Amino acid sequence: MRYEEKAKLIAARTLVPVAIVVAAPVLLVAGVSVRRRYLRYVCRDDAPLILEKEQGRISVHWFVVTSPLLRWLCRPTEALARLISRRG
Repeated sequence: MRYEEKAKLIAARTLVPVAIVVAAPVLLVAGVSVRRRYLRYVCRDDAPLILEKEQGRISVHWFVVTSPLLRWLCRPTEALARLISRRG
């Protein structure tokens, strides 16, 4: 979507946190693996850019990747994964 499309940006900005809250139980249990797979999918070599400043385009993935709510919900399983890997 383009920067000029304000309605789409507002919709994405409000619906992404709603989707994250709906997925919260899954994220609290398996947040590390879900977030890592998603980031690998978004940041793969042949993936389209999530932010193209030259063309004035932004992807919905940008709102998900930069979401502090997603980071916060994945934090407990990330801490648990770090603890298990240390004791390994």
